[in-house]
Amino acid sequence: MNLVTVSLGSNIHPTRHIRCCLDALTDTFGPLQISRVFESEPVGFADSRNFYNLVVAFQSAWTPGELQAWGKQLEIEHGRLPDITKFSPRALDIDLLTVGSLCGTVDGVALPRSEITHNAFVLQPLAELLPEQRHPSCGKPYAALWSAFELGNQRLWAVDFSWRGRWISQADEQPLLAAARR
Repeated sequence: MNLVTVSLGSNIHPTRHIRCCLDALTDTFGPLQISRVFESEPVGFADSRNFYNLVVAFQSAWTPGELQAWGKQLEIEHGRLPDITKFSPRALDIDLLTVGSLCGTVDGVALPRSEITHNAFVLQPLAELLPEQRHPSCGKPYAALWSAFELGNQRLWAVDFSWRGRWISQADEQPLLAAARR
């Protein structure tokens, strides 16, 4: 069994689609560790709808290829077509971040996913969820990577979000800006 981390995102009916994804993850893999849910402005998208993003961790014996195929199938079930333009709105975006300590291209999947260290909407929830867990390739804890992260113009903030009768996150923080954090 490996600790698997995935990033979830949506900017089309995000509450509904993320709840459905969490249900599917639980039904397939069992207990989940779930970060707070953050709203973020789109990075590289012409469509100005904000995203909801979070990170989920769970245990699995599946291979990276099996995990990725499962995620892509769930995206398709939620209306995402494989040939859709890269920077277009999406009901559900599931990105495999890590599978244990695997590094490199494994089963056709690049691990760990490069977005971990490039996007605040991935790194902040990952650092909050698994602060002492070490990034598989650089060896630094996620909390240390987050504290050194340069936000630039990336903005994100926690939002109210409940699932299965419990609060996952609450809108108790202001948007994080590089200037405000330093």
